[in-house]
Amino acid sequence: MNNEIISLEDITQFQSPTEEFNPYVWYKHKLQHEPISYNEATDTWNAFRYQDVKRVLSDYEHFSNVRTRTTISVGADNDEGKHMGKFNLMTDPPEHRKSRSLLAAAFTPRSLKLWEPRIQEIVSELIQEIKEAEQIDVVKDFASALPTIVISDLLGVPSEDRLLFQKWVYDLFLPMPKENTENVQEIKRQAAKAYYSYLFPHIVQKRANPSDDIISDLIQAEVDGERLSDDDIVRTTMFILGAGIETTSHLLANTFYSFLYDNSQIYGEVRANRELLPNTVEEMLRYRFNIAKMDRTVKQDNNLLGVELKKGDVVVAWMSAANMDEDVFDNPFTLDIHRPNNKQHLTFGNGPHFCLGAPLARLEANMGIGMFMDTFSRIEPVPGFTLADNLTPSAAGQMLSSLPVKVYR
Repeated sequence: MNNEIISLEDITQFQSPTEEFNPYVWYKHKLQHEPISYNEATDTWNAFRYQDVKRVLSDYEHFSNVRTRTTISVGADNDEGKHMGKFNLMTDPPEHRKSRSLLAAAFTPRSLKLWEPRIQEIVSELIQEIKEAEQIDVVKDFASALPTIVISDLLGVPSEDRLLFQKWVYDLFLPMPKENTENVQEIKRQAAKAYYSYLFPHIVQKRANPSDDIISDLIQAEVDGERLSDDDIVRTTMFILGAGIETTSHLLANTFYSFLYDNSQIYGEVRANRELLPNTVEEMLRYRFNIAKMDRTVKQDNNLLGVELKKGDVVVAWMSAANMDEDVFDNPFTLDIHRPNNKQHLTFGNGPHFCLGAPLARLEANMGIGMFMDTFSRIEPVPGFTLADNLTPSAAGQMLSSLPVKVYR
């Protein structure tokens, strides 16, 4: 992480973690009054409308993924924390094609099909542990645990080490605050060292004894006669697979929050008609994945967004705001699991850098929520819960750290 980190706080100026968790008023204002706006404090342009965001993400001739200034604070500023090796995803086509093709070897439809029974088994074990309870913490017991165990298992990491793995990932994905920057940097450095020291010998061992897991797939992947080195694999898993823990945890936790506090009828409706579940997951990705954003660097002078952009300018594309654009989604600030076009959301990005892990996140969410519903007939909030006391900063915005739930079999 050697790029200059742009402060999101200076752009959003949210007054509280709760406001950041529910940024709808801010999005509505930006979409209606400042759809393309310049932020002087950060020297960035910010795009909010659906078509503009889509253009910034996909038009690599004008908006480059190569940057020196970025809102992304993943990784660390020491050698171990550089999250890309020789095969760098932070490039543009055609260079990007080779790096992505090598990594995509671990996320093929064939791989997902092979993983389904393993994910089902993991969900079953988690539910077995909580099925006799009257009250659970759905974040710690399920939403956070599921993707952590899944990613650890698919990587081939020993199960007893998965909590270590989770902590390193959360630390590496910490957003960079305006204050106490050096403290956060040091947390990231220590996590990067520990992650690298742990995983490198693990990969060396896998190279000698490959098995049915992501690391073995990455070891064996080849494009144009080139392969990933052990160092490449450590660094790319730090970024790509780490995202699989935090983003899926965020999706699952926010979905249960929505079941409890946005619309308490949805859980029962979906449980009674499981055909609604995939669309429900997509609506949660559209409505409840609160701060999805990505930045690009202007490659050549242009006015494609209706303002004069100069080479080197940074444009932040706010995908979560684009998901609220009424030109694309009817009544966008309403949660609607019957919405016919909610899969058009941009939460996973668009264009050549569309999220590689999106199919896995969808699989985990659909399988996890579906099997949870098989066990628990209804859920209810626990009196006394306050949102403000149960949020923590993350790369995906404010993330639930705890969510107590009453469960009924």
